[in-house]
Amino acid sequence: MEYIPAKTIVTKNKSSAWFGADYNMNIYRGCCHGCIYCDSRSACYRIEDFDRVRTKENALQIIRDDLRRKVLKGVVATGAMSDPYNPFEQELRLTRNALELLYAFGFGAGLATKSPLVTRDIDVLQDIQTQAPVIIILTITAAETALSKKIEPRVAGSDDRFRAIRALSDRGIYCGLLMMPLLPWITDTEENVLEIVRLAQENGAKFIYPAFGLTLRTGQREHFYSALDQQFPGLKEQYIKRYGDRYSCTSPKAKQLYARFAEACYKLGIRYKMPSIVQDYKRGYEPPQISFF
Repeated sequence: MEYIPAKTIVTKNKSSAWFGADYNMNIYRGCCHGCIYCDSRSACYRIEDFDRVRTKENALQIIRDDLRRKVLKGVVATGAMSDPYNPFEQELRLTRNALELLYAFGFGAGLATKSPLVTRDIDVLQDIQTQAPVIIILTITAAETALSKKIEPRVAGSDDRFRAIRALSDRGIYCGLLMMPLLPWITDTEENVLEIVRLAQENGAKFIYPAFGLTLRTGQREHFYSALDQQFPGLKEQYIKRYGDRYSCTSPKAKQLYARFAEACYKLGIRYKMPSIVQDYKRGYEPPQISFF
């Protein structure tokens, strides 16, 4: 494991629109999951050799000092740029120890991951939830494990991730899934979307947040097209013809897919809009209102 220097790790978010997170925390740099669509490998992030995981030096000491200096408590999110439960976490336990620090200092937690290893830390998440909000987000983009293994080759299959949601939900942890990106001509089918919704409800997910398409930019685009040539021959040309060098590549079926998705979520009682998701998992943790009467 290579260690890289860092001055701070827990940073204030400019906006809390993304799942209501007030702070962001990335202990690891790079990711070895190999997902063909990953935006984090884009050149603009300047992460060299993205597939190699590195750890920030003295991470726990820096996180402790960062939290100690925060005047306002809030939800600390991790998983935006690198999965906090990469294979090295099993031994290093840095994410687990960071969660223990969040609990000690009274902060909430927001975890985004593709790994069932998150279930190892249910006990700490339950501790945090006694005093602050917790939300766990597992990314699932393909209902069938065989397809998920093509687009997310070094990640636990979708079936294992659904089981993780079941385990979290059964222990009272607020959790759901990120259904993004849905790849045009690969996973943007009505059958895939509705099966994900069905399995989410069956396994106790409280929410699904979707994106009907993907983003492509320099660095990421080249990697994605190379993966298409290997896994889905001939599809790259279809992408180039329709999207060119565009950043936002919305599914041609986005409108009708969203309508069917929203209808299914509504019937099954699954939240799918960001404001309602944030309101739901933070319910009961709002600061008390001062009354003069």
